[in-house]
Amino acid sequence: MAILDMSDFISLLGVHRFSVLFAVALVVRVLSRRYWTSIRDIPGPFFASFSSLWRVYHVCKGHTEEEIIKLHREHGDFVRIAENEVSVSHPDAVKQLLHANIAKGTFYSVFSLPDYHYVNQMSELDPTRHIQKTRNLSAGFSLSNIAKSEPYIDTVLKHLQTRLNELSDSGGPVEFQDWFSFFAFDVLGEVTFSKSFGFVRSGVDIRNAIANTGSLVYYISIIGYYVWFHNLTLGNPIFSRLGLQPNSHIFDTCLLAIDSRKKNPEIRHDMMQRWLDVRATHPDRITERDIFGAAVANIGAGAETVSATAQVVIYRLLQCPEYMKRAQDEIDAAQARGELSPLVQYNEAAKLPFLQACLKEAYRFHPAVAHSLPRIAPKGGITIAKRYFPEGVILSVHPWIIHRNPDIFGQDCDSFNPDRWLQGDTKKMDSFLIHWGAGYNQCPGRNLAQFELSKVLTTVLRDYEIEQIDPKKEWRFETRFLAVPYGWPCRIRRRQGVNLI
Repeated sequence: MAILDMSDFISLLGVHRFSVLFAVALVVRVLSRRYWTSIRDIPGPFFASFSSLWRVYHVCKGHTEEEIIKLHREHGDFVRIAENEVSVSHPDAVKQLLHANIAKGTFYSVFSLPDYHYVNQMSELDPTRHIQKTRNLSAGFSLSNIAKSEPYIDTVLKHLQTRLNELSDSGGPVEFQDWFSFFAFDVLGEVTFSKSFGFVRSGVDIRNAIANTGSLVYYISIIGYYVWFHNLTLGNPIFSRLGLQPNSHIFDTCLLAIDSRKKNPEIRHDMMQRWLDVRATHPDRITERDIFGAAVANIGAGAETVSATAQVVIYRLLQCPEYMKRAQDEIDAAQARGELSPLVQYNEAAKLPFLQACLKEAYRFHPAVAHSLPRIAPKGGITIAKRYFPEGVILSVHPWIIHRNPDIFGQDCDSFNPDRWLQGDTKKMDSFLIHWGAGYNQCPGRNLAQFELSKVLTTVLRDYEIEQIDPKKEWRFETRFLAVPYGWPCRIRRRQGVNLI
């Protein structure tokens, strides 16, 4: 048996001391994070109180919305979900946090695309600067400006009808998650750059833009908790110029669209032109970087939210044939009265009360944004539901838990029920719909989303009978930052007497 000499003994002792010191430091760090804080008494998962890995685990697991709903129903209005973050489900939080002009949590910084030099409305944390950006860009997002692009949106809608007619005739499977994304991307091309990207016409995911968007959302939902690391690596301008980020496809898509736009002699007063007009008049208020950042953010965020919501409406109507019949009967009656054009117009679809109720219920039941919306307690702190939180504590509101509150939306809030929006005074429920955010941080593209969803849903329900290929197979979705369903292929066939294209 070898005898341990003195040098080996000293080395072993050094390693042992280092291990002990590391273990002690780790325990001190855990205990200080968990207990050396004003929110130590708020219940929540033990692991979450000292490590962000708890949230990363649930992102990877794919259903953070289920976990947050379960925790609030177990613990009440306040759940500690991080060292310095509390999830708040009390209704007062919507007004006091989301409608107030207080700073957003650093998570939002990761939405600066393609790198941290391009601070858009989504990634701007300061409410004053955010409001200034909104004011500068609002002309492009206004409903009146979007309405001027309706003839061009109609062109995309006509192409979609053509492709769906082909699938109806061939009996091939229809993957609505693809076709609704194709439609939304092409609409964004028309209203932003005066030119469709060509997804619907080609029927394919051009340059894997949609697939890469899914990867980007996954990346964002995790790296948003480590923005410092993101800014050192993939969010760094060096990586942006080299095209090495997961969002490079959006960056490249916008560059190609802008280049094509410069060569287009039929430039309209699209969003880009509206923003350029503001810059020409007020060069001190908006920079070219602001305009490019807004365009990238518009393309990056504006398609999958529309696809998710459109899928919810169709899928839930298929789950309840009575609702499907009511929706199609309403549309058929409007068609018979001559109130629907061959290419459905927005002002026509907006007058269909049951369809609009289904759309609003989709916003409530399955909001596309499936992530907590963090705000930072302001100077002097804030009191919510008689609980005081000092300055600096992150307080977040999750759309899914607010939308599943029985005191607001009724005891059947866990069910898809469009009739809730057709009965009595719905103003209270309207004030708690936060699917597009709320206050100064509302999604700037919400008017466009409502516009295209109304048109495409009315068209699909008017023109086609839809059946799921396997009615027993439930769709799938994972709640990263977004909750976009997939995996429920359908077959369609043209409805007699109503398909006019």
